[in-house]
Amino acid sequence: MRKQKGFSLIELLIVVAIILIIAAIAIPNLLRSKANANEAGGAGTTRTLITASITYSNTYPQAGYPAALTNLGGTPAQCAAPNSTNACLVDNVLGCATATCAKGSYGYTLTGIGSAAPLTDFVVFASPVSPSAGNRDYCATSDGVLRGQSSNGAAPTAPFTTTAACAALSPT
Repeated sequence: MRKQKGFSLIELLIVVAIILIIAAIAIPNLLRSKANANEAGGAGTTRTLITASITYSNTYPQAGYPAALTNLGGTPAQCAAPNSTNACLVDNVLGCATATCAKGSYGYTLTGIGSAAPLTDFVVFASPVSPSAGNRDYCATSDGVLRGQSSNGAAPTAPFTTTAACAALSPT
């Protein structure tokens, strides 16, 4: 009888089947962990925007709260002399010139409340950019309380633009 070296086809198929079973168990957990990490990042960035907005109000009392995210950001050249138009309190990715600024897996908006300066309040809103990015929307106002809701896999959610809409959510 000859001595065989190596594995038989059956042995290799069994090993591949075991690897596929382990992957089928691990991949959903990995995706869920990634979504949870994205949600934590969205909540953290929303808290950063709360702090930056309150700092803006204290630094520029004649303007009140910022009217948009653009007011909190600024380019490196503009940050040489910050002002109420470009306060340089957040990076220029988060303080972009568009209505919704995307950072990480979330989109952020900031709406100043009031008809004229000084603005009396603000609403920060964060929503995942895709259903796989997370399952929670976040908002906050000048009270500094982070509030959230489940986005039910529908993304992105239309931004809240009133303090009443934000205050209706439960604190996170």
